[in-house]
Order: sequence, then C-alpha cells, then structure tokens
Amino acid sequence: MAEKKLKENKKETPQTPQKSVHGMYYYIQKAWKKPDQKILMKRMEEWRAAPAQVNVDKPLRLDRARALGYKDKTGFIVIRVRVKRGGHTRPRPIKGRRGKRMHTRKNLTMSYRWIAEQRVANSHKNLEVLNSYEVGKDGINYFYEVICVDPERPEIKNDKTINWAAKGPNRNRVFRGLTSSAKKSRGLRSKDPTNKNRPSRRAGQIPKPVSGRRYIMHN
Repeated sequence: MAEKKLKENKKETPQTPQKSVHGMYYYIQKAWKKPDQKILMKRMEEWRAAPAQVNVDKPLRLDRARALGYKDKTGFIVIRVRVKRGGHTRPRPIKGRRGKRMHTRKNLTMSYRWIAEQRVANSHKNLEVLNSYEVGKDGINYFYEVICVDPERPEIKNDKTINWAAKGPNRNRVFRGLTSSAKKSRGLRSKDPTNKNRPSRRAGQIPKPVSGRRYIMHN
C-alpha cells in the first residue's frame, strides 16, 4: 500500500519544463552586439600602429568565423586588414571636359569588405579567400578579418567540406565576384525572378565585335 501511495504522489507532482541551455557561441555573439568600447578602442589603437595586413593566430569573432566556414586546423589562415574609409568619390577632372562631365561622381559598386578581400588576395597569391567579417570601425579606417584557405595543403584537399576551394572552377573567386560580399555588391543576394541583375549586370549587353574589317557587325 505504501508503494502505491508513493507512486501516486510522484504522478501528481507537476514537472517543471527544462530550461534551454545556450552554447558558447551564443554568448560570444551576444557580447559582440554591444562590445565594450574601451577595450575596442585600445585594440584599434594597436591595429592602427600595426601594418595594414597582419596574420592572426586565432579569429577575434570566433562565432562569426565558425559560421563562415573557419576550422582550427592547418590550411586555414586568418588575416586582419585595415582599409581606409572614404575615397569612393572620384576627383573632379582638371583638364577641359564638357560641362556634363565636370561633376564629381561616386564609385559605389564595390563595398569596403570586397576591397579588403581583394587586397588580401593580391598580397597572398597562394591563398584562396573564403569569407570575411567586420571587427571594428573608427573615423578613418575599417578593420576586417579575412578567412583564407591554402588549397595546396593535403589537410584541405582531403576535407570533403572545404576541398571545393582547391578545384579549378573556384580559383580566384574574389576577383570573379563569387564571395559573399561580392555577390551582395553585385546585387545577386535576391533570387527573385524580377531581379534584373541576374545572371550578371552585363549579361544583356551586345558583345563588342572582333576587330577587323570582315568582322564588323552590320545592322
């Protein structure tokens, strides 16, 4: 009888729902939404004094790096880049032009992040740029961390999740506008059929004729 009463009491007690437990990356992401400004300013002072491109041992924003494909193994390299803000306005021409051409224009087809990725690719010819993210910004500079991959390393070639970067069609992907920031600048994020930027902004243009008398296009 006593055993039956104990079982009945156990059934009657309501079970409290289990609290959801967040992982480490959740709290890193939460901390980066409102970073400590004093610590960030001290870091940026050091970054301004350092060269424009610096190899980093570990990514500063680990949650963002992991989400973009970074792994803590040989073959993955993280490079911090400093890019000057501004400079997107083209200077007014000094020599004679038509009045229509004398105004200053803005060149906004490339984002700062895409520019940073291209600079890393130019200075590190043996690496492929995987992705990048912002780490800081002051009145003069933008700071980014660019995740790169060495396609010749056996650790990269044998990894099924990343060995696509070692194949020929994916080489020089920064200069071909295939990274995430490049696709955003090109207006290819939206897959809506009404998006006129697909497959490319120049896709609908008539190709230039080959030079030569017999190749001239006649209407």
